[in-house]
Amino acid sequence: MNYDLIFLLEERSMKNVLEQLLPKIIPDEITYICIPHQGKQDLWKSIPKKIQAFQHSPDTRFIIVHDQDSNDCQKLKSELLEICQTARKDNNVMIRIVCHELESWFLGELAAVEKAYNMKPNSLSKQQSKKKYRNPDQLNSAKKELKGLVKEYYPGIHSKKIAPHLSLTDNTSHSFQVFIKGIKHLLEVSP
Repeated sequence: MNYDLIFLLEERSMKNVLEQLLPKIIPDEITYICIPHQGKQDLWKSIPKKIQAFQHSPDTRFIIVHDQDSNDCQKLKSELLEICQTARKDNNVMIRIVCHELESWFLGELAAVEKAYNMKPNSLSKQQSKKKYRNPDQLNSAKKELKGLVKEYYPGIHSKKIAPHLSLTDNTSHSFQVFIKGIKHLLEVSP
């Protein structure tokens, strides 16, 4: 099958999130697929293979979503772009770096976490105005921070629980907003 958009993802938890967000952004006539990988190394090895596998469809756009973790964001993006350009000379690739990890997106919208875990209204969301939650991308360990707020949080499973409650507009994570704007822009300029 031909896809208009192919999302190459570092892990399954991101797929869980995008399966909830993308239908809110992407019109029904645009076809897409989210392909999760088993971590960074698997994703990096897979990028050239996936890009070459879809060479027959020149209008296909690739979106690579990768956690920043402790990497330099610009350097990481540059390295990923180089891998893509080696596999395909045109610029049908968009790279989005999640600063620092997916949980930053969840901390950017504590109301979504609150709803996902059926917590008392405003029990978490009232903390959104705290400095660390106004800019959760600055946290080095958002996963640890989220685990401190929600003891039962487990990344692989619970991303599915939180994702349906995420808003496209109410998230304080800058990398979340850059991702959403990037997809919207891509849809505006797609052939």
